[in-house]
Amino acid sequence: MFRELVEKKKKLAVVGLGYVGLPIALEFARKVSVIGFDIKPDRIELMKKKIDPSNELPSETFDDCDILFTSSIQVLAEASFYIIAVPTPINQHKLPDLQPLIMATETVSKCIKPGDYVVYESTVYPGCTEEDCIPILERGSGLKAGKDFKVGYSPERINPGDTRHTLTKILKVTSGIDEESAGVITEVYKLIITAGVYKAGSIKVAEAAKIIENTQRDINIAFMNELSMIFNLMDINTYEVLEAAGTKWNFLPFVPGLVGGHCIGVDPYYLSYKAKEYGHHALIINSGRAINDGMGSYIVRQIIKKLISSGKDLRKNHVLIMGITFKENVSDIRNSKVMDIYREFVSFGFSVDITDPYADAHEVKMEYGLDLVDNPAKKYDIIVLAVNHKEYLEYPENYYLNLGKADFLFVDIKGVFRMKHEFKNYWSL
Repeated sequence: MFRELVEKKKKLAVVGLGYVGLPIALEFARKVSVIGFDIKPDRIELMKKKIDPSNELPSETFDDCDILFTSSIQVLAEASFYIIAVPTPINQHKLPDLQPLIMATETVSKCIKPGDYVVYESTVYPGCTEEDCIPILERGSGLKAGKDFKVGYSPERINPGDTRHTLTKILKVTSGIDEESAGVITEVYKLIITAGVYKAGSIKVAEAAKIIENTQRDINIAFMNELSMIFNLMDINTYEVLEAAGTKWNFLPFVPGLVGGHCIGVDPYYLSYKAKEYGHHALIINSGRAINDGMGSYIVRQIIKKLISSGKDLRKNHVLIMGITFKENVSDIRNSKVMDIYREFVSFGFSVDITDPYADAHEVKMEYGLDLVDNPAKKYDIIVLAVNHKEYLEYPENYYLNLGKADFLFVDIKGVFRMKHEFKNYWSL
């Protein structure tokens, strides 16, 4: 398989061309012949024009790539090595939503032939590949996993917006259904991963390794958020405390803030869901999630307390929220916890505008039913710096002063202006 891929006698396909799948497809397309498959024809047309629909990759990334973009299952069936990189979100009840993964698996099951490989990159709970996906592949193909075709798991580790830790520079974890498949999959990924490849002992180990990466971060950020609540009661600045504690070499550099997106704010629910299946209630994981999910409401409650103490009329406040994406310098708005702040303000009857230089106005309208404000002009009672986009950090202080009324409250969630501002009323976590 490896030799025939390199000699371009066989093709590699990437199913799902989002922020994970597209970079993988393009990197492989510099080494082997690739089929890039996505179910959305409009996205396919953009990529044919060297446009990344996720706004992560510049057009030159598409240069010198042997890749065919398609939404045709017939074309997809020409491949022999399939990589599935579709989203694995949660539903409204915070339970795993495997529908995109199941649909992608059903599609691939209609394409695979004896000798083919299927590798999953989507983040899942331990056991999902073998217990949920392989039976679908077998039913749809009439083939037997391990005997007729091979299966593996190699979790994605892409960090959106990070220009330093890019795909090829992050160590890759690989695994297979047996020793042979694990070896072949490892060699295939070595074609593009310059940082090296770590071969896990089993598919479940690789799945578990991925799920705890983000769960660990979630728990640590939850601890920081709880500290910020405690220190706020004590009238101690949390960031000053963290700076002092950070002078010790082994103190972990986490900070408080909103935890959304499609990874850290989602993956812990997959692990706690699977733990419950085994009769274990994941106390620490669930507690961390409860704290982080409640931060939007907490932030607004603190703001309202400050308004009441200053004697302001709560019915007449105009709010500007700066940033709606789930993290800084990216365009992705999925599972943005900024929306929790927005909804909490609205529930108190506040008038709220949102602006963001990265978010697509049409996507925001479709996802949340909101109209973004391109150029805020009115005078606001409250300005919330919710996302630390680089543009916001480069604005002079006068920019914010001109947006606010004489006694406006500046809410700096990440504390980036803590040591360099002259705002009359200032608050941060």
